[in-house]
Amino acid sequence: MKTLTTAAALALAAGFALGGAQDARAKDYLLTGLKPDKLVVVDAAARQVDKVHTIPQAAPGPVTITPSPDGKTAYVVVNRWESVSGIDLESGEEVFRADLSSERERAKVMFGMDISPDGKTLAVYESPVRLELGEYQVLPTRISFFDTGAGKGAQRLRSIPAPRQVTILMYAKDGSRLYGLGRAVHVIDPATGDVIAEHKTQGWDRAEFYPPDILSVWSQWEQAGVFSTPYYTARSDMSLEDPAAYWTGLLTLDLDSGDFKLKEVENTDIFYFSTVVSPTNPDLLYGVYNNLSKLDAAQGKPLGRVELDHSYYAVNISSDGKEVYVGGTMSDIAVYDAETLKKLGSIEMPGGANQALATLRVIRR
Repeated sequence: MKTLTTAAALALAAGFALGGAQDARAKDYLLTGLKPDKLVVVDAAARQVDKVHTIPQAAPGPVTITPSPDGKTAYVVVNRWESVSGIDLESGEEVFRADLSSERERAKVMFGMDISPDGKTLAVYESPVRLELGEYQVLPTRISFFDTGAGKGAQRLRSIPAPRQVTILMYAKDGSRLYGLGRAVHVIDPATGDVIAEHKTQGWDRAEFYPPDILSVWSQWEQAGVFSTPYYTARSDMSLEDPAAYWTGLLTLDLDSGDFKLKEVENTDIFYFSTVVSPTNPDLLYGVYNNLSKLDAAQGKPLGRVELDHSYYAVNISSDGKEVYVGGTMSDIAVYDAETLKKLGSIEMPGGANQALATLRVIRR
């Protein structure tokens, strides 16, 4: 066995040290959108806006934001939900564009969009109508696939049929399945379009509970790799005049294992618009709307709650699980300590612009 020369050993050690330093320097950035046409990159640790990019033909504002796995590009639903724009997060250049509507057909993206784990394919859930002379003819909903390297003027590679009323679209960690949240969680084979399984929600067979109410349009699962959303239900074996009959629960879906869970966590006295799972503890979740709450999904109980300065729609969490970020509406992102729920700071958006329904995503670079 050959031994390393002193110079080679030093070079190798320097390489390891440099790699470690690069990893150590990586940090969290937040992505959000501002009306009418801005994509914002926020330095989370510095508590300040890092970059503001203008998206061409974006009005009335960005909605769903899907970052590439390498954190270099963000794909954004824009143009009245009829286009997807890919923006280079360093230069701000538009490097991808798919305009979904045509002269005879109008297609809308109803929030559902995700990128394959290898970063090569964008999956978009479309609701199309044909434009007739005196009517709109409703067409079957579909999932269309685009090559992320197609540049501007990207065309559909192919489309597959999809269940109606899907609002969230998620790739499994290995890319072998697509999950669509609608009136159930549909498990879809992206190659064939076959619905290979369904996790019941609206059609659940829990005899002691009425079917749940679910509003889920925010794609924020990148830290833990676990999708979550709140649901609201009531006991069917109790009087609906009794406040104790009403329950808030958590739906979780592990995008690696496919494990699906429903768990009631507290009697409903407030509402949450979205939730996020901690990357350090899959049983720990945070929910946001007019309050920020910390919830234990395993034990089915709340762990803490603070009232917020105003309503926030979207919630996300730092890669180390120590900070919680709330945004998605109005003109600021607020930062809270994940353990104590103490407010740590606020990041104001340029010009006081409104985030509206924009997704709040976290990338690390």
